[in-house]
Amino acid sequence: MIKKQSSHTGIAAVLAFVMALGPFALDTYLPAFPQIAQSLNVSAHQVSLSISLYVFVLALGQLSGGPLSDHFGRSKVMLAGIGIFGLASILLAFATSLPEFLILRVLQAFGGGWATVTIPALVRDRLSGVEAAKFFSLIGLLMVLAPALAPNIGSLLLNFYGWEAIFVFLALYSTVAFLLIKIFIFKPSYQAAKQDKASVWQRYKTVLSTRSAMRFMLTGTFSFTVMMLFITHSSFIYQEHFGVTSTVFSLLFSANVVFMLIINLTNRRLLNYFASVRILRWFVLVQGTGIVLLIYLTLSNAPLAIFVLAMVLTIGSMGAISPNIQACYMEFFSKNGGTAAALLGATQFSVAGLISAVSTLLPESVLSVILAQAVCSFICITLIWSGRKGGTKKHKKGAYTN
Repeated sequence: MIKKQSSHTGIAAVLAFVMALGPFALDTYLPAFPQIAQSLNVSAHQVSLSISLYVFVLALGQLSGGPLSDHFGRSKVMLAGIGIFGLASILLAFATSLPEFLILRVLQAFGGGWATVTIPALVRDRLSGVEAAKFFSLIGLLMVLAPALAPNIGSLLLNFYGWEAIFVFLALYSTVAFLLIKIFIFKPSYQAAKQDKASVWQRYKTVLSTRSAMRFMLTGTFSFTVMMLFITHSSFIYQEHFGVTSTVFSLLFSANVVFMLIINLTNRRLLNYFASVRILRWFVLVQGTGIVLLIYLTLSNAPLAIFVLAMVLTIGSMGAISPNIQACYMEFFSKNGGTAAALLGATQFSVAGLISAVSTLLPESVLSVILAQAVCSFICITLIWSGRKGGTKKHKKGAYTN
């Protein structure tokens, strides 16, 4: 699949297009929460449960899809997942009650899990070390456009056609993704990685026994939770607490993604001089610094403009954290890549989904959201800075070399 440097951008663009199913499914309908709530005769707070539910079930889809892709091949699992996602999306446009809406979000999330879990494994099948880190960063660079565009696309469709059109858009998007993957990735010349006959439990046991990789998995999980807490409560923070319109909300939300794009570009340059693990440590600290500023600004009732800058610093740092987490973690798994990717994704989404779901049951306030982010950030800093600073001879010039 990935043979020549000149083909990297095209392949990464297609994989990023599929990976963007997640951001689009999470962010496109955020501006429509009030309208969806009115249509389903529930509160916007109840509709926000669909975010946490989606994230949690996405993890279950990844847990099953990863080992299946190791056993049956990447193409079957990815294409089936995209198909399930598309079917659920079109049915969501016709949902008439909250239970029906949530059940279809479960189906959509399960398909999304199958579709996206194979992507890190596809990369690891062919690349490793700094080369893999740069490729993950390239995917992240291209994919970062999705969360930037998603709320704006959602707001546009909402204003002209209603909230149902948002899910029709997701169905059409998944159809295009299916065709792109079929034509450009799993074409006749594609050579699948060798599959072995190990059981699912044996695969997970092998992955879990790699203790050095678990530190990266947990760091990635709690840094991702910082972002998920923001996504879950972003509508409340900006539209209810600060009182902005849905259009302004979309712009403020997109500001985080713009800075994430800048950080991603910076990360690609830094990878020419520093190992992934060192860059990862720096940006975990950057994220923590942003949260400290948010706490201070919230307590001092700072104006919206300054608050947004601190939030942008906090969320934008994921532009470097995410690709370096993937590179450092996947470096340990030349075999069972699908299972390893499943465990990483499932842990991230299940923990983030559970924490964000619990946060919706508590009295909603800006300070409580930021304090929850602070706890997660502290865990990340402790994990990533408590490990050894030196790399290993085996991974000299690799993602893990410091």
